[in-house]
Amino acid sequence: MNKPAPVVRLRVPTDEDALAWHRVFDDPEVMEFHGGAAKELSVYEELTARQRRHDAERGFCLWTVLDGEGEVMGFTGAQPWPHENFGPVGQIEIGWRLGRKYWGHGYVTAAARMTLERVRAAGVGEVFAMVDAGNARSVAVTRRLGMELHETFMTPVSKRKGHCFRLDLPEGTG
Repeated sequence: MNKPAPVVRLRVPTDEDALAWHRVFDDPEVMEFHGGAAKELSVYEELTARQRRHDAERGFCLWTVLDGEGEVMGFTGAQPWPHENFGPVGQIEIGWRLGRKYWGHGYVTAAARMTLERVRAAGVGEVFAMVDAGNARSVAVTRRLGMELHETFMTPVSKRKGHCFRLDLPEGTG
């Protein structure tokens, strides 16, 4: 018997969400595959501002994920792949990151499915997910979303093995 999807809401990140993201990501386990430590607050301030621009220009972004009580859990969403020297250059990347206490409850999968619906509605025909090969939890999310391994690569900075997953988003499905 399948459990019902957990209640999550997505919103365009606010200025205050930069501080919330900084707080929930200030955990070595959360940042294990993202450099090991939370970034400076200014990085999240720039990131939330960029996501507001993406939403205004494209109709999607990395949204703040809220639980049923309105608590900020992290983010999920889609954005143009931000690197030019590796990965799905010129494509739309779907991604997620939640605070540690929210892992294992289905929040990411529920929020990512909402993301896929919104991105499809915005006219995007395919998305990619870049996942560290050692990140079994995120690899499992890509599988639950129906994504397929597109390519394997070495990241230019950390020299870690990564996977690029791909998913077609045909019109009229959901």
